[in-house]
Amino acid sequence: MDADRAFKDAIYGQIARVGRAVAHPRRLELLDLLCQGPATVDILARKSAMSVGSTSQHLQHLKDAQLVRVEPRGAARVYRLTDVATCELFRQLRGLAERYYADMRSITETFLRDRETLETLDSIGLQERILHEEVVLLDVRPAEEYAAGHWPGAVSVPLDALKDRLGDWPQDRTVVAYCRGPYCVLALHAVETLTQHGFHAVRLADGVPDWRAQGLPVAKGGDPA
Repeated sequence: MDADRAFKDAIYGQIARVGRAVAHPRRLELLDLLCQGPATVDILARKSAMSVGSTSQHLQHLKDAQLVRVEPRGAARVYRLTDVATCELFRQLRGLAERYYADMRSITETFLRDRETLETLDSIGLQERILHEEVVLLDVRPAEEYAAGHWPGAVSVPLDALKDRLGDWPQDRTVVAYCRGPYCVLALHAVETLTQHGFHAVRLADGVPDWRAQGLPVAKGGDPA
């Protein structure tokens, strides 16, 4: 029986490595960002509002658990998820939190309270819109995330460039903006800006990882302009 117990302890100890690695909100945020595509430490630090040192430490924990890997790219070091299962792990954890924790709903509802009139679509709703009307679909993430994967036909307009591009689209079309997923705020701010300038704007809540999980096509590369 001692051998049986030792075997079980060893096996569950290995599984626990994954749990320890993701048991920090900042590491989960980094996984969410890496679900969008590979990135350097500097870029991840900027997007997560952390110092480069803290970002590096959290990435090292994820790397030690083999959830991410690092590749040299010239003078830079680029981090990427080990495989799609790592992104699916993040999505499953997010889904369990949404299902089990009332605080998750409360935090979201409080944040969106002043945006009650905001119209939100999921991927099914977007496909129905595209079938029945002409829409302008904007990817408001940074250009490198667009290049790594985007909805086919979407136009890359990073949020900080949106105001300079408002004259690119007719105001009689619905504009749908999306970013990284349901808790990304870039699309929220994009819809607010578009609405203030007379557009009928809608937020697409899903992001690239969700579309991949649903088996929907995801385009790569292309001209971000």
